[in-house]
Amino acid sequence: MDLEKHPQQPTARAEPDVIRASDADRDRIADILREAMAEGRLTAEEHGERVDAVYRAKTVGELEPLVRDLPASGGATRAASAPYAYAPETPAGPTGPAENMVAVFSSSTRKGRWRVGGRTNAFSLFGSVEIDLTEALFGQRLTVINATAIFGSVEIRVPENISLRGSGTGIFGNFEVVTLESGDPEAPVVVVNGYSAFGSVEAKPKRGSFIEDLQDRLRKHLGH
Repeated sequence: MDLEKHPQQPTARAEPDVIRASDADRDRIADILREAMAEGRLTAEEHGERVDAVYRAKTVGELEPLVRDLPASGGATRAASAPYAYAPETPAGPTGPAENMVAVFSSSTRKGRWRVGGRTNAFSLFGSVEIDLTEALFGQRLTVINATAIFGSVEIRVPENISLRGSGTGIFGNFEVVTLESGDPEAPVVVVNGYSAFGSVEAKPKRGSFIEDLQDRLRKHLGH
């Protein structure tokens, strides 16, 4: 019997091409792309194409080429001085196609971690629309939501430390926007416009929800 002890062979590590990508991996790459567009390194079209590829990627190997030609993140010091990496603003306000949320004798909901566009149209007829921005990623500073509720409801929830403004009318109904002004001049601004007829439009902060919570989690991924 051979009693000689043989050294244990190290376990081979999977190559990046076959390692499955996690949500955190995708968010880290998407955040780098967003910073690159804000700095002018990517056009809006290039940014959109790469972000689409990020959320289609199945492995880490598919993610790496998307940022190979971009500089590494500036790290915690840079993030602390510029916590929001917005796309360049235009004088005319939010541009690009609007997202439409429609509920007719039904319901429509957006919540969790999602990327908010510059404009959203919410329409409720004998239905309900819920827009929860408490974990959303803002690609621009100004977000405009046009809300219409007819015998229905539109409810909008935002983090406590952004700016929330609005203007609208309630006809035999309720139109309520709880105005907020953030102490941070660079914080996102959400503007809710519209009207309700025999219905309700309501926009207010969600107690205990702060946008920095999500920003901090994303910044931690940048160092990976």
